[in-house]
Amino acid sequence: MIIKIPLLCRSKKNSQNIIVNPKTRKPMIIQSKLYREFERDCGYYLNKYKKNINIPVNIKATFYVPDKRKRDLTNLENAIADILVKYKVIADDNYNVIQGWDGSRIIYEKGREETILEIKEIEK
Repeated sequence: MIIKIPLLCRSKKNSQNIIVNPKTRKPMIIQSKLYREFERDCGYYLNKYKKNINIPVNIKATFYVPDKRKRDLTNLENAIADILVKYKVIADDNYNVIQGWDGSRIIYEKGREETILEIKEIEK
């Protein structure tokens, strides 16, 4: 299965915000506004792929970025895994389902913001 998301992938771990919970008055960490918008917008492209995949798969993620800024591949993979679970493309992001990220990479291409995911069943 190939999924194309025409958005620049955002990391969950960058620019987190600390807010005070109004009920408990305790500080809590929330994701950045950019990440929350990215997660919401991914729903438009992932809703048609609701399969709750529960078999071992390899996900090859190709992240096209418009600039040469340094990015952490594993942070982007973690964000995509959580989003795939949220929109029920995969049942869980633990090692029983996502057994590898073989072939994943970040590619600089001026003006291109896109994430392409190839999800393939791992043969036993």
